Amino acid sequence: MARVKGGLGAKKRHNRTLKLAKGYRGARSKQYRVAKQSVMRALASSYAGRKEKKRQFRQLWIARINAAARLNGISYSQMMHGLKLAGVDINRKMLAEMAVNDAEGFATLAELAKSKVA
Repeated sequence: MARVKGGLGAKKRHNRTLKLAKGYRGARSKQYRVAKQSVMRALASSYAGRKEKKRQFRQLWIARINAAARLNGISYSQMMHGLKLAGVDINRKMLAEMAVNDAEGFATLAELAKSKVA
């Protein structure tokens, strides 16, 4: 059986990595060995960033709900507990949206939560 050299496959693999490293400065975009390390780190960071984004949005929604709830005379934790007792099943994203754009609707929910907690 004839020997197969891996030149074509290696070239393809190297070019794929170098294409991902396009726009990097200096050797990071020119040399395969350096580019490979940079691309691996960038891909790992982008994966972590997608997870982090979800945490940051939840944090933002909670801060907005807390601010609006305190304007209505109730804390965030009491409001969430009161809504749970009242059987209101609404997520934090929608509550935050209401807090910003529908103050009257949010005030109604806050009153409902207050009555259930007290």
